[in-house]
Amino acid sequence: MIQEVQFSASDFEKDEPKELMLLSIISQSFFQPFSIEDNLLVILTALTSGSGVGFNRAMLFRTSGEILRGELWLGPKSAEEANSIWEVLSTPGIGYIEIIEHNRALLRREADSLTKRIKALAYPLDREPLAIPALPAAKREVAWVKGAWAEPLVDKSFLNILNVDEFLCVPLLSGDEILGEVILDNAITRRPIEHKDVKLASLCGLMAGNYMYTTALHKKVVEMERLAALGEMAMFVMHQLRNPLAAIGGFTDQLLNSTNDEARTRRNLDIIRKEIKRLEEVLFKLSPFLKLDMRKPISFELPPVVQAVLQSTNLQLKREGIQIEVEMEAGLPEILGDPTYVGEALRNLVDNALEATPKGGCVSIRAGRGGKSGVVLTVQDTGQGVPESIREKIFEPFLSTKEKSLGVGLFYVKRVMDACGGRIEVESEPGKGTLFRLFFKTRDERRENG
Repeated sequence: MIQEVQFSASDFEKDEPKELMLLSIISQSFFQPFSIEDNLLVILTALTSGSGVGFNRAMLFRTSGEILRGELWLGPKSAEEANSIWEVLSTPGIGYIEIIEHNRALLRREADSLTKRIKALAYPLDREPLAIPALPAAKREVAWVKGAWAEPLVDKSFLNILNVDEFLCVPLLSGDEILGEVILDNAITRRPIEHKDVKLASLCGLMAGNYMYTTALHKKVVEMERLAALGEMAMFVMHQLRNPLAAIGGFTDQLLNSTNDEARTRRNLDIIRKEIKRLEEVLFKLSPFLKLDMRKPISFELPPVVQAVLQSTNLQLKREGIQIEVEMEAGLPEILGDPTYVGEALRNLVDNALEATPKGGCVSIRAGRGGKSGVVLTVQDTGQGVPESIREKIFEPFLSTKEKSLGVGLFYVKRVMDACGGRIEVESEPGKGTLFRLFFKTRDERRENG
């Protein structure tokens, strides 16, 4: 017998501690930086743990095109193993991190693991006649199967692996899209499935389906953004290199003309040399954008880095007629990052500030404690400010208000701050200048956060 079950979110009994614990574990997992596979493991564990619904086993199928394929099967192989697992998962205070680590270990077991027994199972969703487990997914309905051995709609090869007479099939859906199916049973305890179990498992199926859909959608968006950025960069590089290469090619052709006099030849060579230098400058400015290798931030003192930047020849030339004020709080803790990258990021900010500030203006650089143990470095100018129309986009690549700028400086600064675990903020008011704040973590802060 197959009983089709209809339910709504209003059927969910919020006052049952078991249900609250189940939804708490599942909802927390969605906000953790784990893979979709790990988070689906959390859902299956919540359905099978003592704190959750309490099914003995949970089998996951996922769709690949119009095929429903077995992916993983979580649960004990015996009553003894079940008691051990449930004791672990029912421990007060256990959370998603412990659940993930525990289940990763379960899935690493040798060749007779449950998961390896269902990997070969695959069922078409678009080919009649449909059998369980494909039928509930194709019909987009929860199926509560009782008396499975006598039910002709249950695939016998599947049932031989499952080896139970009662089980629950919960489709994982999002809109009209079929994402997979979870199959639940009580093979160890032989406890009959109850209607409240069906309702809660169905609600978990809704959550899992929507999570899978939004995760896949986010992945597509990220990939589209990556491709768009790659295309934008390709167009930008082509634009930057086209004119110098055309000039080099044209004047080289003239050099190959043996009728050129010495003066014309020297002029052409001088132009070619200048265009090559221009190409080198473009590639040099793009190199930080293309690569930033800071795998493990180190702790270092900030004041020497600031002084080294201010003493650079390029900034000394640009500061003519502009006052630079420096204020460094005494006894600052060491910050986390890379002194070379942080120095280059500061150089970009100070360089921008000097270009934005008219003669007679002032650029202020200050560093002090921020919060309990962090350090804040600020760079402020007295220029015209950043137009409000682009203020939210100034950290994007290839965006600049300066005619000859590549527009990668602030993007590089943002990458440096992200890499060292800090952040950057900007304030700007038309006619009054712009203020950048760099928030750095410190060794003391890292120790406090464990």
